[in-house]
Amino acid sequence: MRSLKFLLQKEFRQIFRDKSILRIIFAMPLMQLLILPLAADYEMKNISLSVVDHDHSAYSRQLVNKITASGYFRLNDYSSAYQNALNEVEKDRSDIILEIPARFEKELVDRNESTLFIASNAINGTKAGLGSAYLQSIIRDYNREVRMEWVQAPRFSPELTIDITSSNWFNSFLNYKKFMVPGILVVLVTMVGAFLTSLNIVREKEIGTIEQINVTPVKKYHFILGKLIPFWLLGLVVMSLGLLIAGLIYHIVPEGSFLTIYVFAGVYLLAVLGLGLLVSTYTSNQQQAMLISFFIMMIFILLGGLYTSIDSMPVWAQWVTKFNPVTYFIEVMRSVVLKGSGLGDIGRQLMIMAGFAVFLNGWAILNYRKRA
Repeated sequence: MRSLKFLLQKEFRQIFRDKSILRIIFAMPLMQLLILPLAADYEMKNISLSVVDHDHSAYSRQLVNKITASGYFRLNDYSSAYQNALNEVEKDRSDIILEIPARFEKELVDRNESTLFIASNAINGTKAGLGSAYLQSIIRDYNREVRMEWVQAPRFSPELTIDITSSNWFNSFLNYKKFMVPGILVVLVTMVGAFLTSLNIVREKEIGTIEQINVTPVKKYHFILGKLIPFWLLGLVVMSLGLLIAGLIYHIVPEGSFLTIYVFAGVYLLAVLGLGLLVSTYTSNQQQAMLISFFIMMIFILLGGLYTSIDSMPVWAQWVTKFNPVTYFIEVMRSVVLKGSGLGDIGRQLMIMAGFAVFLNGWAILNYRKRA
């Protein structure tokens, strides 16, 4: 145990001696946590709209006013020629075209129906899909308002009316930051753990100190623990600072216990740190370690459920996510922060993460070849 103590002293001195590492560990993740939740937002606003109004009636003007008053659309062009609106789309000044037919009001009054045409610029598929959905929802709402004007009394209504009352559990106001901040915090903790530990042993190889350590009686698992424990503690510090920022800046306070978060985070960090150490045992320089870690992190983030729902992924991708530690931590963080889940609720994820930690660290210890 004395050898482990000396290794830990060496690692802490080496970390705090290098100011660039401290900036990477603390400053960069916290800056990202301040910026990313503001930018990573699926809610679309200020969608540029071109309206082609062939009717110029009171009903068509009411519809356009309702659309622009929603806050989601910005009226870019209002004309009577479809080609003018199409030119605006081609010049990337409009995202969606709404064409109102010439007999829009007359068809509504005489036949109780009319047809509108929506064309979307699908270069940005997300904006086109969400923008069209918003526009269709506003038009349906306008349609209900028009029908209500025509109905003089409920008993004379030509069709049944169903009132729907809905409630949103765990995130009543659909605050997107409450959904994103826990996931982004998981990614930042993962990057600190995986990247820095993957460079650790490789750095010893490059500066030549690994050979000096190898000729000492230090055991292999002591060496791995000496590399793992300092970054495990630093990872928990980053987690604490992230939770502090989430509370102070975004007013996100976990519904569940902080103990639940830290218990799972402690096991999770053992797993990702073991992955980083495993990468460093297979690489011979820091450039190789950075490239491999970056490749692994991209897969972890994109297939972790942070930006896209896992249920909407192809079946093969859903199977890949089962071997992704980030998936389980994002799921746990959102459950604890939004639902108030406890240790009993995350037992399955905790056992899986413990399995990851044992497997990856055991592999790293076996793969590290101590040469006399």
